[in-house]
Amino acid sequence: MVMTLTLLGEVIYAINVILAIIIIFRQRRDIAAIWAWLLVLLFLPVVGFLIYAFLGRQLPKGKLFKVKSDVQLQLDELLVRQRAQFGNEDLPADLVSNSVQSLVKMFVTANHAFLARKNRVRILTDGKKLFHEMIEDMERAQSSIHIEFYTFYNDQIGQKIRDLLVRKAQAGVEVRVLYDPFGSLGTYRSFFKPLLAAGGHAEAFLARSAIFDFRLNFRDHRKIVVVDGKVGYVGGFNVGNQYLGRKEKFGYWRDTHLRVTGSAVFGLQGRFILDWNATAKSGLLPADRIEPQYFPITRVKGDTNMQIVSSGPDSELQQIKMGYIKLIQTAKQRVWIQTPYLIPDDSVMDALRIAVMSGVDVRIMIPNMPDHPFVYRATQYYAHELAKIGVKIYYYEHGFMHAKTMVVDDRFASVGSANLDYRSFKLNFEVNAFLYDEKIALQLARYFEEDQRVSRLVTAEMFAQQSFVLRFKQSFSRLLSPIL
Repeated sequence: MVMTLTLLGEVIYAINVILAIIIIFRQRRDIAAIWAWLLVLLFLPVVGFLIYAFLGRQLPKGKLFKVKSDVQLQLDELLVRQRAQFGNEDLPADLVSNSVQSLVKMFVTANHAFLARKNRVRILTDGKKLFHEMIEDMERAQSSIHIEFYTFYNDQIGQKIRDLLVRKAQAGVEVRVLYDPFGSLGTYRSFFKPLLAAGGHAEAFLARSAIFDFRLNFRDHRKIVVVDGKVGYVGGFNVGNQYLGRKEKFGYWRDTHLRVTGSAVFGLQGRFILDWNATAKSGLLPADRIEPQYFPITRVKGDTNMQIVSSGPDSELQQIKMGYIKLIQTAKQRVWIQTPYLIPDDSVMDALRIAVMSGVDVRIMIPNMPDHPFVYRATQYYAHELAKIGVKIYYYEHGFMHAKTMVVDDRFASVGSANLDYRSFKLNFEVNAFLYDEKIALQLARYFEEDQRVSRLVTAEMFAQQSFVLRFKQSFSRLLSPIL
């Protein structure tokens, strides 16, 4: 009997090994992800496959292809019209410094991300103020409201916005909502029935609902709102009570969002159209021509030149990560970063290491509490590694730090949905605004300094004094970094 069970166990393990090799190597992955998944599948027989079903499966090629092929939408025609109307020069050599022109060109080449000039940008760091302004803008909508969020919860603020959208749809405004079914767990399609009945539209990104979509990867992590094609929002906030500081677990929610008017809104609108068309089975938006109702040309007297950059598993270029690296390489005085998840790959680690060794003041602010245990332990591991090479690590202690910002030399900045981790670089669909404006950069730097006053500097020596158990958890979580 014992021999039979032993033999059965050996057979099961042998089958487990064969299946693990077949599954991992049948699709293209980077070396780090291959070893991480082999570790899980070989050392956790059977259970590892359950974990893989949630975390490891890749998006069907048909869906990836659909997202990728739709990215042929071009705004060149609109930009030519805009330049002709406003008398702008053909190239932005006089509008961005020489040190960042290569970054602008890189985004144009890799992401078709045009340089949007002279926008008006307002930074919003408090959920109550953000939703107050966002709701006011939606109340004023005349033609269209396009919303895309990773999380759209069925709670107090979610219901308030849903009911507002119902009223606007009844008044004849085109309303479209795109939400991620996994990020919006508990929000079922029935939640949007009143909106659908009013003539609005709501779709779960690349899936009907979370019930039939078990992947934790390839999520729509973008946060986009476009009103009448004239006002846009992008950043780190989602729709839910916790983002207004109404969840005791997190307390005050510290995040960063942008309200944008000007031609940069075209980039947000274009991104929404691509994502909508990749998801919706009917009611597609025109992606082969520029419709004035979605891309109205308006004169805005602003000071901010910027690019809207998106990235995701439909491209191997990791455009936002390349932008982060390029900004870090540009730095001469300082690089200040806020991110809830700090799991950088080797290329980002090397960029930060080179910056520190070059005398650049590198500071990274992360939360003082976890919302995902494994991810938080891995974040602590990398925070320790970075502290050892001279990066100043701050634990934010006034609530939960969820902002995704980077400020370089008080001249350039990035604000968006992408964290400094593998998941944002490779596994999720993200969108960031890269801003070339000294005033905006200085304002973000001041916010960082204010947050620093309610944060705790954690040194390499303090990390080294942590218990053996805690350091083991951090090291073990680090092994799973490529798949967290």
